[in-house]
Amino acid sequence: MRHLLLIAILCVGIPMGAGAQTFTQRLQKPVAGQGTVTIHQSDSIDQLVNSAPLAGKTNAAPVPTVPAAGTAQAAPPTPGATTTESVDTTTVKKNYKVTGYRVQAFAGGNSRAVRQKAESTRNAIKQQFPNVPVYVHFYSPRWICRVGNYRTYEEAHQMLVSLQNMGFSQCSIVKGKIIVNY
Repeated sequence: MRHLLLIAILCVGIPMGAGAQTFTQRLQKPVAGQGTVTIHQSDSIDQLVNSAPLAGKTNAAPVPTVPAAGTAQAAPPTPGATTTESVDTTTVKKNYKVTGYRVQAFAGGNSRAVRQKAESTRNAIKQQFPNVPVYVHFYSPRWICRVGNYRTYEEAHQMLVSLQNMGFSQCSIVKGKIIVNY
């Protein structure tokens, strides 16, 4: 009787396993009334995502994706409409905080006028250097505008000279935590 029950379970379980899909295949499967998803990824990522979990190992929680600043978010799809979404996982970068240098372009008090001056300093620098990060922070008791994420003093010094040429004569190089992408 046990053998018959075991054979019945195997007969039912084997066909169910043969129709199993990987995670990415389930995502890309067309569903009526919904959009489609296209995933571009390397073989190593595909193997990592679609392989069975190892015995005794737990899967980490999925990392939510956040749109980059300045990018428009798509509106929710209307019923009956189809959309196509492309996900490229080959260019995923992480931000890390390490010790480095920034150029301090402005430092003032804690009034509203000083905050506006710090923000106008940021805007002027962003017009001249659109790809360089500029940070305006309130470090009690003053507003500060700092420029860049530089790993070496020499890189920061090049920006210091550029900012002095723009008319920011009170610039200085400060050491602290910076954000780098890997």
